[in-house]
Amino acid sequence: MGSLFRSEEMTLCQLFLQSEAAYACVSELGELGLVQFRDLNPDINAFQRKFVNEVRRCDEMERKLRYLEKEIKKDGIPMLDTGENPEAPQPREMIDLEATFEKLENELREVNQNAEALKRNYLELTELKHILRKTQVFFDEQEGGINNPTESMTRALITDESRMGNTLGPVQLGFVAGVILRERLPAFERMLWRACRGNVFLRQAMIEAPLEDPSNGDNVYKSVFIIFFQGDQLKTRVKKICEGFRATLYPCPEAPSDRREMAMGVMTRIEDLNTVLGQTQDHRHRVLVAAAKNLKNWFIKVRKIKAIYHTLNLFNLDVTQKCLIAECWVPILDMETIQMALRRGTERSGSSVPPILNRMETYEDPPTYNRTNKFTNAFQMLINAYGVASYREMNPAPYTIITFPFLFAVMFGDLGHGAIMALFGLWMVLKEKPLAAKKSDNEIWNIFFGGRYIILLMGLFSMYTGFIYNDIFSKSLNVFGSGWKINYDASTIMDSKALQLDPAHDFGRTYPIGMDPVWQVAPMNKIIFQNAYKMKISIIFGVIHMIFGVVVGLFNHRYFKNTMNIYTEFIPQMIFLIFLFFYMTTLMFIKWTKYSASNPDPHSAHCAPSILITFINMVLFKKSTVLTEACETPFMFAGQEFLQKVLVLSAFICIPWMLFAKPFIIMQERKKQQHQPILPFNGEGQDVENSGAQSVPPADQSQTGGHGNEEMSEIFIHQGIHTIEYVLGSVSHTASYLRLWALSLAHAQLAEVLWNMVLQNGLKTGGAIGGVAVWAIFAFWAVLTVGILVLMEGLSAFLHTLRLHWVEFQSKFYSGLGYAFQPFAFESILEGGGSSED
Repeated sequence: MGSLFRSEEMTLCQLFLQSEAAYACVSELGELGLVQFRDLNPDINAFQRKFVNEVRRCDEMERKLRYLEKEIKKDGIPMLDTGENPEAPQPREMIDLEATFEKLENELREVNQNAEALKRNYLELTELKHILRKTQVFFDEQEGGINNPTESMTRALITDESRMGNTLGPVQLGFVAGVILRERLPAFERMLWRACRGNVFLRQAMIEAPLEDPSNGDNVYKSVFIIFFQGDQLKTRVKKICEGFRATLYPCPEAPSDRREMAMGVMTRIEDLNTVLGQTQDHRHRVLVAAAKNLKNWFIKVRKIKAIYHTLNLFNLDVTQKCLIAECWVPILDMETIQMALRRGTERSGSSVPPILNRMETYEDPPTYNRTNKFTNAFQMLINAYGVASYREMNPAPYTIITFPFLFAVMFGDLGHGAIMALFGLWMVLKEKPLAAKKSDNEIWNIFFGGRYIILLMGLFSMYTGFIYNDIFSKSLNVFGSGWKINYDASTIMDSKALQLDPAHDFGRTYPIGMDPVWQVAPMNKIIFQNAYKMKISIIFGVIHMIFGVVVGLFNHRYFKNTMNIYTEFIPQMIFLIFLFFYMTTLMFIKWTKYSASNPDPHSAHCAPSILITFINMVLFKKSTVLTEACETPFMFAGQEFLQKVLVLSAFICIPWMLFAKPFIIMQERKKQQHQPILPFNGEGQDVENSGAQSVPPADQSQTGGHGNEEMSEIFIHQGIHTIEYVLGSVSHTASYLRLWALSLAHAQLAEVLWNMVLQNGLKTGGAIGGVAVWAIFAFWAVLTVGILVLMEGLSAFLHTLRLHWVEFQSKFYSGLGYAFQPFAFESILEGGGSSED
């Protein structure tokens, strides 16, 4: 649990592996996922590394698997996913995998080529069949002597009787027949008319059924055409136009008997092709079904092999070329586990030389590693989105688990809306395994599912605050009975739209928990009362949250032994925050407990001084005045005026304290170091008199407040910026917490508007259509409630809560200047669907 509050202790290790055992050892470390390797060859091109050929082989195998996957998805064959996680194959098994994939790819490509050729032949025969049928209809109409203008023109053109006369006899015209895409037909006809100057005659008929394009499998619509012309010149011109419009021409006999004979032959060949095509498709389907059973496991194996060789490319070879040397970051607590994994890898490889894992001394900042589980991971991701914690810095995530949903709920407090959100989160939690197994590509759904535990907690906390606000869909729950009593008669209540209740006489008892339900039906002063209450609790929660952030910073100072920061930053910051803002929250509690409507003067409600005016007068050293003559004093307790002056002066003293104390102390420390004698050093970095002692870092960061060898001018500037940021930020951050009040008020008002303007109208509808109207209006109200109040308002409250944690809370102690621990882990590589280099 310690690593949840602070990142794991890390160490830099040097790893020596025998060449024959390196593959198996890295494979075991990949299954473990606790080692982050460093690149020891940063200046070597990726194409010049030792295992580049193996990586290329893996890329080629992945390409073949993706080709198989595409063909399997094209046929709609389900791919079996057993959830197994096979181990990385041994290097010698790569040859078998390559042979298997090569055989499958070649067989599938050959089948596809044969199928495409058969489909192309089938398409040609089908088009020829339609040409023979349609042209037969054309010729039958010409010979039948049908009396209509179109047919008369056809006969006139073919026989040319009108122009040549009977003495010369009919003129023989040539013709070509073919098919063309239907959308190209109008342009094709215009081009024929213009190019041939109207000396051709075109007949066309649509093919009703779509035809399959063998090149891409799309359905296309085509039309049959026949063109009559006279002379070889027109024939050449017509054929060129057909070629330009990509029309396909087919031979069509002139004699009816020849056309019938050709049609019979075409039908026979089509039947034979259908049989062959069916057998080809069956064979292709069998090949793909067999591949689909193992495709997932093949992908896992290939990606693991590729990741191992990518990692081995980060290693160095020793001079003997028999040993691989690596450097890696590992958690100290997992050293024994890593040693065991290395021993398992050595045993698998059959090597007799054990691996060597040595810890190295370094001044480099280690990576930050916070152990998380499926519950805490989402909260840790929220923190990391702002910035990864510096090494061993206090981690805000465990505190965020409680404060984040609570501050969200303060803005989103509604028992009904919280229940909707909690049920959605609970459904995702209960259905976690089947939903995770689906591996959806929808980015929005993945965000919701990844934050399922955050959504569940936000819903539960919102139900709690909604119960405290006594607010459920803008209505109240009268659980314990109102503490107010009405002393008016029935006629007065019925005749008056608004009645005033006197708290001194009409208030019987305090509501046991939360707000009294009578405030929900108070149209005149409900908002005034809730505003005062929610505004005050926003400031109270904000000040406590910020003070807690400063206290968390104390743990950082103590852990890193920055004693100077405790005296020059933590103490003045706490004094400034407590003496001004925490004192203001204390006045709120005094006002709540000391003043009441039932108390006599000067402690009655009308004598209660304004907290805001009191605080402003306190800071400006202005004298406060009594509210009325009946009030004896403008102060809440004796000695308040003197105490406030002391508090303000003490807070103002903290400003130069924060500004100058730390730079002056650093200056004095550096002067002392300059006057110390410099001892001679030996070749190992140790002084001659203490050569047996362990070497120390060249600069002690704890004595200089973490500034190292910075110039004094830079330290003054840095401290000045830090002081101004904290002083002004304390004011602005306190005011920033008022967003809790503002969004809570907006949420409640939107819920009330939806109820009064939508659902209430449906409930008032009577008569025969009343039931249908209620059903329709309730559906509309429910859609608006979920869409606007739960989703949009929930997103708004979520973003405001995120800002309060990132800026107002974490700025008090969190630097976020580290870098994340990214171990070599097969699990993350397979989830990402790529290699370790990706």
